[in-house]
Amino acid sequence: MKLHLKKYFFTDKETVIAEHGSLKATAFRYSTGVEALKVENEEGYFVILPFMGQQLWDFNFGGKDLKMITTIKEPVPDVKYLMTYGGFLYHCGINSFGAPDADHPQHGEIPNVDYQSAYLEVGCDEKGKYMTVGGTYSYDVAFVKKYDFSPECRLYEGANKVRIDVKLENKRAEPMEYMYLCHINFRPFNNAKLIYSVPRDLDHIKIHKIVPATLPEEAQKKLSGYMEALEGDLSIMDKVGNDKECYIPEICFRMSYVPDEEGRGHTMQYVEGEGACYVSHPVDALPHPVRWISRTPIEDAMGMILPATGEHLGYERAKQDGFIKYLDGFSTLEFYMEVGFITDAEAKAVAEKINKLV
Repeated sequence: MKLHLKKYFFTDKETVIAEHGSLKATAFRYSTGVEALKVENEEGYFVILPFMGQQLWDFNFGGKDLKMITTIKEPVPDVKYLMTYGGFLYHCGINSFGAPDADHPQHGEIPNVDYQSAYLEVGCDEKGKYMTVGGTYSYDVAFVKKYDFSPECRLYEGANKVRIDVKLENKRAEPMEYMYLCHINFRPFNNAKLIYSVPRDLDHIKIHKIVPATLPEEAQKKLSGYMEALEGDLSIMDKVGNDKECYIPEICFRMSYVPDEEGRGHTMQYVEGEGACYVSHPVDALPHPVRWISRTPIEDAMGMILPATGEHLGYERAKQDGFIKYLDGFSTLEFYMEVGFITDAEAKAVAEKINKLV
């Protein structure tokens, strides 16, 4: 059963619009006027903005609030990217992502865009009962570019992971340039361990040694010193909150994953005895993930993996460095990611798989 969502379904009062076994979907509207849908099961919930970028604004599983900490507490419509940057997951691209320029806003046109259609689907398959929220954004510039971008978020009954499906359709006859990044913003947990299927060497992990000139001199030295320490021993960053740690304002990395037998990369922030923040992504479709970590006095973000087609430095650098992808005329690209907080036993099994890969 598919319910086509309309903005008038959403009011200041929370309203349950669907129940399916232990699954429940509740519609409401933030004080800023942005429509939101909370989808929950026994293990947790996510809050998605069906019409504003299909962003996952809140994400809570394993009894933990998993999204990053920023100064933005509610989504804000019709503003620039960083002025509504408080959510858990953003789709970024398609014309560009990363650094802004004269022709491309920061992280592209799709993060905050108004979707023309959105829906809630309730169903059952071989994995059990599920709820799926999806939608389509149609981009059309005559004689230039026409595409449909259609993401979905699916939660199964009893599941501690959400499946994120992405479909991109080229609606013109000629090949289409595209870039894509999934900006997944976990919260850091001090003393947790980062475990991921990437060898700890500079051939597989590139440190973007960017030190803002606006930082005070002492802060510049501290950030540079940590980058130098990482170059000597990349495993230092595997302990969250280590003694040398400095991510003020941020450090970005490009990661090269070793795929498993199904072509997927695996990343965890493991909290011993409790479980792990977890992401699985397709290495072929998203071959150059970015790691982004920022830990300031008022923000805290563990972007342990942002699955991506290339680096985060904008269109011109992507063109120069060969990170632009192409989708043939009238063809479709589809892939999926899994995001959640898995149990301690599940995390240990994933860690064993990762250790065999690297």
